[in-house]
Amino acid sequence: MTIDDWLRAIGLVLILEGAMPLLAPSGWREMFLHIARLRDGQIRFVGFGATLAGLALLLI
Repeated sequence: MTIDDWLRAIGLVLILEGAMPLLAPSGWREMFLHIARLRDGQIRFVGFGATLAGLALLLI
C-alpha cells in the first residue's frame, strides 16, 4: 500500500463522514444526541460491528 492509497482511503472516509451533516444536519444532530446517550458497551458493540463489516469488505 502506497501513501497515495492511504490518502485516497482517508479522503473517502472524510467524504462519507461529511455527507450526513451536509445533507441532513438536523437528522445528523438527532443521531449524534442519541448515540451520546448510549452506554459504553453499546457504543463498543456498534464499533466492533462496523470494524468487522469494514474488514469483511476489504477482504472481498
